[in-house]
Amino acid sequence: MKKFTIVLSAVCLILFSVNNAKADIKKLAQTGLQFLRVDVGARPAAMGGSYTMVGNDASSQFYNPAGIANRGHSDFEFFVNRTQWIADISYNAAALVKSLNNWGVIGVNAIFCDYGNDIIGTQVASTEKGFVETGNVDLGAYAIGLTYARRLTDKFIIGGNVKYALEHLGESMLEQNGATLQNKVSGLAYDFGTIFYPGFKSFRLGMSIRNFSSQFKYQEEAFQLPLTFKIGFAMDVMDFIGEHNNPLTLSIDAIHPRSYTERINVGAEYILMNVLALRAGYRYNYDEEGFTGGLGFMHEIAGFNINIGYAYSDFGIFNSVNRISFSVSH
Repeated sequence: MKKFTIVLSAVCLILFSVNNAKADIKKLAQTGLQFLRVDVGARPAAMGGSYTMVGNDASSQFYNPAGIANRGHSDFEFFVNRTQWIADISYNAAALVKSLNNWGVIGVNAIFCDYGNDIIGTQVASTEKGFVETGNVDLGAYAIGLTYARRLTDKFIIGGNVKYALEHLGESMLEQNGATLQNKVSGLAYDFGTIFYPGFKSFRLGMSIRNFSSQFKYQEEAFQLPLTFKIGFAMDVMDFIGEHNNPLTLSIDAIHPRSYTERINVGAEYILMNVLALRAGYRYNYDEEGFTGGLGFMHEIAGFNINIGYAYSDFGIFNSVNRISFSVSH
């Protein structure tokens, strides 16, 4: 009865969030450093970003840090990803995890933002055009983090991540005195997550909080990071037929972001003979994003597990976003 109550409560929470997600937009332009909210990894992106309870690899550091303690018996894993974003922007990410045996699991992660083509700066001037060009603007952003997670019991996992984030948006010259100002912000942000197995087959539920921090400030304008609270659950639905070799995992995340109304991410992953993974998902209540899909290939070579993944994300008027990931574990 307790197990049933927990499952029912989780479903009610998701349905409540779905109902809220139908509301009109209530908040926009509330946060900065938006690269911190972009999906990292082909597997989670292909599943519509519904990865809070599914993540059990190095890439879970970017979603729910507790996931790295849910990796089975592998001693270490290395992960890299490239995301070809819209407007010639790209994101490169890497992560590494190492088991500390009974002491838990530790991980490091990094994401770097490349703003693409050269951007020419301008300055107001008494010319025919009303401005002069000041050369290329130096743009860049990155975040580097350290994660720790531990399985406290056979049913409960907890994890946290601390990261240093920086964004540089070029220089500004004050017309009054010619002084040059660096448009750069940096500081610490924190992620936290849990995973709980109530004992009903492979069903698990939990939560994550990402990008918790104090305010950042450009000159005189302060802003928050894209703080996001998620509640999610996942389950291998093939458990209902008994023993099987081809799991079909369904996952749902209810999302409460700082800068938008509530959202829902839904994802599915079917693994065939532990070689091929078929993934699909949908992102509900987004302006342009919607359907996602992708493939994964797994193979063991000399005791090393190799994973290659690809994800496609529909981006409405911006066409699509493509991701490719590679990981190796032992």
